[in-house]
Amino acid sequence: MAAKTQARLGFVLFAVIAAAAATFVLVRRSAAPSANDHRTVRQLVVHYNLQARPDDPIIVLGDSIVEAATLPATACGHPVVNAGLAGAGTRSDLAGWLKPALGPKRPFAIIVSLGVNDALTVKPDSSAIFAVRYEALLRELASLTTRLFIVDFPPVETRGPFTAAMEKTAMASITGYRAALPELAKRTGATFLPLPPMETPFTLEGIHLNAAGYRSWDQAILQGTELACR
Repeated sequence: MAAKTQARLGFVLFAVIAAAAATFVLVRRSAAPSANDHRTVRQLVVHYNLQARPDDPIIVLGDSIVEAATLPATACGHPVVNAGLAGAGTRSDLAGWLKPALGPKRPFAIIVSLGVNDALTVKPDSSAIFAVRYEALLRELASLTTRLFIVDFPPVETRGPFTAAMEKTAMASITGYRAALPELAKRTGATFLPLPPMETPFTLEGIHLNAAGYRSWDQAILQGTELACR
């Protein structure tokens, strides 16, 4: 009996330790989610949004500027779905990320807003390499819809922790990247949507848009939905 009791106690102790370890792992994951966790969660959220709405959505695809945006619910009877993914750039395989979320649905239109994260990497690529990757993305997206749009992405500015030196370094890439977008649109059958002028300050901390920045960005998105609806 003593041996059986010891065995039971040992099993219970093992179960308690295993449960505690699992809880510790879950708490750690919850406290500090990784970029891959966020990517998976956002994909699931986009999937649910698409499945809960009628067919033929207008999808706004891009980075944290898109993810943080307040988009109109519909345009000419088509639901507008926010498919922003914080941290996304031309390396992020956004077409491969979007396709599983779409399932059998086919977008009425896709509006892409992307680029600033490419310029903020430690070693930004040349404008030519950026253009090659962006073009590859657009060609994949063009297989999903006949209405494809590119929104010019905003510059950065010296504000808060984003110093003048950081702005100068980032803008060295951003200027070339932005200049490549109209030609990219022409080559891939997309429509280029320029940003209206932005009154400074247009960011919260040098990168992400404040209310003034979004007023200009929203106008470009609205132009895209209006053109898609014609």
